Amino acid sequence: MIVVFGTINVDMVTEVVRFPVPGETIKGQDYVVLPGGKGANQALAAARAGAAVRLCGAVGKDWLSEVALANLRQAGVDLALVQPTRSATGICMIAIDPSGENLMICANAANDRAKTEWLEGALHPGITFLTQNSLGTADVEVSIAMAREAGCRIVYNAAPAERVSEATIAAADVLIVNEHEARTYAEELGLAAEPPGFAASLAARTGKAVVVTLGPAGVVAAFDGRLCRADPPAIQAIDTTGAGDAFSGVLAASLDLGNPLEKAILDGIAAGSLACLGIGAQTSFRDRAEIETLAAGLHLEPLSPG
Repeated sequence: MIVVFGTINVDMVTEVVRFPVPGETIKGQDYVVLPGGKGANQALAAARAGAAVRLCGAVGKDWLSEVALANLRQAGVDLALVQPTRSATGICMIAIDPSGENLMICANAANDRAKTEWLEGALHPGITFLTQNSLGTADVEVSIAMAREAGCRIVYNAAPAERVSEATIAAADVLIVNEHEARTYAEELGLAAEPPGFAASLAARTGKAVVVTLGPAGVVAAFDGRLCRADPPAIQAIDTTGAGDAFSGVLAASLDLGNPLEKAILDGIAAGSLACLGIGAQTSFRDRAEIETLAAGLHLEPLSPG
């Protein structure tokens, strides 16, 4: 089983001709209200990929909470560790430009009331624990320490980039960052800034797997003394919102289902690519059959850190 600790939001999404500069108003035409949040997104992606998933997080006692949890309930995600609070359900306002890139402003709201104590009793050997930085570094560090002590496998999507202890990074069995986050952590840790060098040097330092996602340029990964890269499939992206969450959730699901890391990475690439083919995050997540079909044509290739 996968236990996910993270944010639960509602996304409000509109398309724009371009992103605004500070002080400027850009008009979108229509908008949609969709469930989101990094924790909820990764939990749903993992569940649709065939894993048993339990989500831990917080929502408000409002109508938005029903929107936020609807897809998770439908997918069979265990919501027993999701607690209602007196704060409003978190929201994320998303603008999408014609290339499919997105700009986000998020209000954590109820997410800031999520407590690591809610995880007590849910973590034990055999659990794959998946978390991100969306709830704040203090909660991340405590939850990862709890998972390490409980003997869980830990998949840590260290996004967005935050100042966390090197011990927290080293505790993760698989660290997932994008290229921008990799540069931030490289500077903090005194490592090579470019993704291949960062992945190789951090994996050598910690003895754990490091995966850097590069958007349309694919992925680089260092694990088991190997440095590899993989190209994504050729697609026409409509909206990249949620692609990183699909990657992380499905990679964790693939590992939890007993696959080796190499296959889990390829499954994650396929899931992230498929998530770019529709508007919104959760509405674009695909099932295991579609992921497997696309992943079958992908390959990891050796790469030099230079």
